[in-house]
Amino acid sequence: MVFMEVDKNIDFQIQINDGNMISPGETLATIIGSAAACLKGERTALNILQHLSGIATLTRDYVNAGEDRIKILDTRKTLPGLRVMEKYAVRMGGGYNHRFGLHDMVLIKDNHIEIAGGITQAVRAIRQGSKKVFIEVEVRSITELEEALTLKVDRIMLDNMNAIQIHEAVKMIRSRSSKIEIEASGGITIEKVKEIADSGIDLISVGALTHSAPALDISMKIKLLE
Repeated sequence: MVFMEVDKNIDFQIQINDGNMISPGETLATIIGSAAACLKGERTALNILQHLSGIATLTRDYVNAGEDRIKILDTRKTLPGLRVMEKYAVRMGGGYNHRFGLHDMVLIKDNHIEIAGGITQAVRAIRQGSKKVFIEVEVRSITELEEALTLKVDRIMLDNMNAIQIHEAVKMIRSRSSKIEIEASGGITIEKVKEIADSGIDLISVGALTHSAPALDISMKIKLLE
């Protein structure tokens, strides 16, 4: 899209499909066109490609750490204007998308709980407005988890809990319900994914996939055609 915006006569030939594994030195695409057009689009195209490939690569590392037993989710911590592309890159890395925006589902977080006066009050306020909406509640302690379990919400997010707390929380939830989805979030490193992979948790959301993924090293090399 970048090169077509620069010059509609450019011939862009894809060599590697999105989501494929690559090795150093491989050619990802071939661009045939004027030198001026190629150079004009080079930096913008590379910036996007390096950024998105970095997201896909980091996502794959997380997926591998979970041994495909846990769904790795992104978050809304995306760059303005790039959310669709960044979330696409997560999927290409083997991950899954959390909500795209506030319209997709209700996620009751600490600020909402504070404003409403408690988890119960927050959930009740949402259900008064729309009884059929998917509701996820963030809990930071076993005490908050106990309260959330009385409300029959669709998903519970275990926020910033250590591995021991996560294992304990999962056991508590599963003793009450087999239907509630369980998500862990907050400071989830690749090492922590390995620690909680066998906890029985369903989902792990990782903001770092989009806000901290290192760019993949990709460059464009010019070759003059006779």
